[in-house]
Order: sequence, then C-alpha cells, then structure tokens
Amino acid sequence: MELDDLKTSWNALDKRLAETEIVNMRMVKEMVSQKTKSAFNGIVGHNLYSFVVTLIIMGAVFPYVWIHTPITLTSFVIVECAMAVGLILQIWKLLLLSKFNLEDKTTSELRGLVLHYKKLCHNEKLWTIAIVATAFIAFYISELGFNTEANYQLGTNRVLLVVGLTLLTFALAFVIGLWQRRRHTAQMLEIERGLEELKEFEN
Repeated sequence: MELDDLKTSWNALDKRLAETEIVNMRMVKEMVSQKTKSAFNGIVGHNLYSFVVTLIIMGAVFPYVWIHTPITLTSFVIVECAMAVGLILQIWKLLLLSKFNLEDKTTSELRGLVLHYKKLCHNEKLWTIAIVATAFIAFYISELGFNTEANYQLGTNRVLLVVGLTLLTFALAFVIGLWQRRRHTAQMLEIERGLEELKEFEN
C-alpha cells in the first residue's frame, strides 16, 4: 500500500513538473515574441517617420520655398522627382514589412522576409546615394547656369549662402541618418536573434 501511495505521489509530482515546464516554455516564448515584436515595431516606426517627413517636405516645405524664392521650375522639379523616388522606396519597404506576422508565418518564412528587407535596404542606400548626387549636381547646374533671375555670381554672398545652407543641410541629414541607421541595425539584430530563438520552439 505504501508503495502504491509513493508511486501515486511520484506520478502526481512528475505531472506537476511537466505542466510547470510547459508553462515556463510558454512564458519564455511569449517574452521572446514580445521582444521581437517590439524591435519590429521600431523598424516600422522608423520607416513611417521617414515616409511622413519626406512627404511633408515634398508636399509643403519645398513648394513653399520655391514659391517664395527665385528657384527655377526646373530646379524645383529636379528636387521633387528625387524625393518622389525616395517615397516609392519607402512605400516598397512598408508593403514588405506589412507581411511580417509572428502569428501566421513560420520562422523560416519570417527570416526570408527579413533577408528580403535587408537586401532592399542595401539597394535603397545605393539608390539614395546615386539619386542625391545626381539631383545635387543637376540642381546647381540649373540654378547657377540658367537662373538669370536670381543673379548668381561666383564669390558673392548669395552663392556662398546657398552653398553654406546646402552643406549644412547635408551635414544634418548625415548625422540624423547615421543615428537612425545605428538604431535600425540594432533593431534588425534583435529581430534576427528573436527569430533564431523562436525557431527552437517549433522543433
């Protein structure tokens, strides 16, 4: 009788330990999922911020500058087209990010999306450098070479002011972009680490 009671107690304890382990595994999985979702939301927020800022500059700020300064229509179109390409790239990334769903997709599918997104970001960087450089050169050729209304003359304060403001804008954009890129990289590493950990729960 004592042996049967001991077996019953042991089986009950074993069952409780198994249930506790299952609960602990679920808690760990939930924690990893939440960390991964948080990093992913940061990536989405980063892209939404870039999209909204570019849209505001393209739709309101630069048109206001064009209306109130002697910038030519050609120069205005050059800058607007450059920003429009940037918006298209942002929309492309946001559409790709909209497919990221921890509940409906396997970790293999999510890792494939992450790899696709990283390739898109790499290509976007190359495209951005090429577009900005081209737009910068075309803008100055248009303004300094063909804008007679502004009366640009090399060495004058007006030219120095335009060049100075342009360099300041590039410097600020570089600093902000560098800070965002480092944060973006840290969030991507967090997502990849989370997916690697979640893969173990599928086995």
